[in-house]
Amino acid sequence: MSKTQTPLVDIRELSISFGGIKAVDRVSLDLYPGEVVGLLGHNGAGKSTLIKMLSGAYQRDSGEIWIDGKKADIRSPRDSRDHNIETIYQTLALADNLDAASNLFLGRELTTPLGFVDDGAMEAETRKIMARLNPNFKKLKEPVSALSGGQRQSVAIARAVYFKAKILIMDEPTAALGVHETKMVADLIKELKAQGLGIFLISHDTREMMELCDRVAVMKNGQLIGAERVEDVTEDDILSMIIMGKNPKKAA
Repeated sequence: MSKTQTPLVDIRELSISFGGIKAVDRVSLDLYPGEVVGLLGHNGAGKSTLIKMLSGAYQRDSGEIWIDGKKADIRSPRDSRDHNIETIYQTLALADNLDAASNLFLGRELTTPLGFVDDGAMEAETRKIMARLNPNFKKLKEPVSALSGGQRQSVAIARAVYFKAKILIMDEPTAALGVHETKMVADLIKELKAQGLGIFLISHDTREMMELCDRVAVMKNGQLIGAERVEDVTEDDILSMIIMGKNPKKAA
């Protein structure tokens, strides 16, 4: 990551209101290639709403989104994907009765010259992307309902990466996972970062954020309290920002 680069994402003064209440109030935040930016805040702080404007689930009231140095008009999830943004929600949106390959290509199936679904090609491609992201993943033939939480995350992440995501939004990726599975997802995030993807990571776990992120951005009452490099803040600083809504780095 180098701040001399053009940001993958440059959010400028984004705002949205619901019923007269400003859910996000003039928030500006950027994300660079090979960077993980953590989004923290209490429920209702505005972090998920901010991300939903980037993913196209919500349409902003005002402000601008720039992708790779160009102004982007994101009004739907399809617009977001067209800008190489993929969102992995906590629910993962996987079809439990289908195997990894069928989930990876769900709605974008590979076909033979005669127009039939090419199961062999999809399995071969799934093996290749899994070998790159999670070499220990072997359960290609089983329905994803039989997979562990970490393995299911692997499938969702592989789907995003295979379809050329440059920007990944991850919503609580380690929630309800055990220690081993949390490490598996953490290793995946580090691998994606090494490959130059930019990642917005939503989490309530401050310790996890300190370990995985380059910067942490804290929101409260729809406003951005601060976006600081992890080496410049402590867990106590972050908690102060979340609870008190004050940035100790700016006060210093």
